[in-house]
Amino acid sequence: MKVLKISVAFFFLFTSCIVDEYEDQYIEESTQASFIEEYDLWYLDYHTTIGSDQIRFMKLAFTLSFNGGVMYANNNISGIGFQGDGYGVRVGDYLLNRDRLMANHELDGFKDFEIKQISDNEIEMYHRGTDTSYFLIGYNIVEFDYDKLFYENIEYLLQDFEIWKQYYISNEGPVNEFDYENFLSFTSEKNNTFYSSKSRIGTDIDFVFWDYEGSYRIQDVIGFDDLKVLTLSYDSANDEIFELTVVNDAIVELFHVSSETIYRFEGDYFIQYLKDGKNKNRIGRKRTKIKREKINKISY
Repeated sequence: MKVLKISVAFFFLFTSCIVDEYEDQYIEESTQASFIEEYDLWYLDYHTTIGSDQIRFMKLAFTLSFNGGVMYANNNISGIGFQGDGYGVRVGDYLLNRDRLMANHELDGFKDFEIKQISDNEIEMYHRGTDTSYFLIGYNIVEFDYDKLFYENIEYLLQDFEIWKQYYISNEGPVNEFDYENFLSFTSEKNNTFYSSKSRIGTDIDFVFWDYEGSYRIQDVIGFDDLKVLTLSYDSANDEIFELTVVNDAIVELFHVSSETIYRFEGDYFIQYLKDGKNKNRIGRKRTKIKREKINKISY
């Protein structure tokens, strides 16, 4: 990792003098390389967060990176290995002082964290102002567990695209109503809401007619880290149940339990969530703690 330049340190020192939160503090740059700079990516295990959790950029990020005074974040699941060479988008700067990290986010401003090393590759980032602890796991890019990221945050992968297009149906299984569902959409504005459409394959997104709006839920499968159960509830008496697997960061496979038909859907119109989680088409999303029901595998 690059050594923090004196000019960057001077900027932080000067700016801290005019910010009330740091008015009486003198920040001295650490002479030793920080532990957090030894890893390329820090996966923010959001489900273990403790406290009031009011820091916006921490609620957005799936990973954070600290490299030579520059702070990066991956706010999307899809494309996480490619954006910014894997680091994501630049979101601000930081200064290290022993067990403290002074972050200057481009939109959220200064945040002061106390850093505690928990294990060889785990840290706690504690923000005293909001009494919140964030827990992060360190990885180098070449060894990052992308599959784990996809399955632990599958709801957000589904929200990374405006629309999911059906492009494959297996020959196995009897004809059923879901054969005609050519488009799906999962929104960030209405959590647990999906839309489906029977519009002809190839229809432009602006002309897709959404036939149904319903709720959905995702369940964990006991003993399987690479499998989820997706239930689409069209109405109170009509549930479509699938075993869901991730093919890649833009394709999911759905095994229809009742008919044993396999469908593949590809995400289109990628929604890039930037520093504030916003984009021109969608309201900004923030991560929430997800508690899924655990069930036994349905098919064998």
